[in-house]
Amino acid sequence: MTSSRVAIVTGGGTGIGRAAALALQKTGHSVVLAGRRPEPLQETIAMGLDDGPDMLAVPTDIADPEQIRALFAKTRETYGRLDVLFNNAGIGAPRIPMEDLDLADWKRVVDVNLTGSFICAQEAIRIMKDQTPRGGRIINNGSVSAHVPRPDTVAYTATKHAMTGLTRSIALDGRRHDISCSQIDIGNADTPLAGRMKHGVPQANGEIMAEPVMDAEHCGEAIAYIANLPPDANVLFMTIMATKMPYVGRG
Repeated sequence: MTSSRVAIVTGGGTGIGRAAALALQKTGHSVVLAGRRPEPLQETIAMGLDDGPDMLAVPTDIADPEQIRALFAKTRETYGRLDVLFNNAGIGAPRIPMEDLDLADWKRVVDVNLTGSFICAQEAIRIMKDQTPRGGRIINNGSVSAHVPRPDTVAYTATKHAMTGLTRSIALDGRRHDISCSQIDIGNADTPLAGRMKHGVPQANGEIMAEPVMDAEHCGEAIAYIANLPPDANVLFMTIMATKMPYVGRG
């Protein structure tokens, strides 16, 4: 089954990216999956609908601008258009006091989380503004770390705060091209990356505490909801989180 709507999901091999890819396919999108490792991308494809729109794996390191450009070129070559970009790929640095963080680790996080997302957005805009019908939607994964930090996460937190500025700029500058931009801030999805939450993570008061999590499928459904809005409507910011996680208040 082919589709007239096309989405790219970065970090599509696991966790939130996988949940988003599967939800987007269910709502009628052909999905291009990007990620460093081919095997998880193929696993995501195997989990998809047999009779749904197709899914395409394009192994991509989001820290490499040339690989990003190749990803978008392959998407345009295969499908002829792009309707949705989910800027999801992200990494963290070692959890150590910020004064001990190696500069190389800082730069690695910035290269993937911020610069990689920026280059992906550039490439998406170039396709979206020239296609017929014109326009599209970019959704950035901000994380609740775009609002408040966890202890010893300066690189991740700084890039996620910067993502908010990127989102607002894309939302403003994309208007003239009929391109909208959203940011989804996710807290404690039950993914391989966040699985440690259930076993105990450092709190602001120095304690180690287990935290509630939620099924990542809910995040995928939220992303698909945003992606399927009509062009004249947009969710600029959305927060979806485990209901009882220590985020609201003095947690």
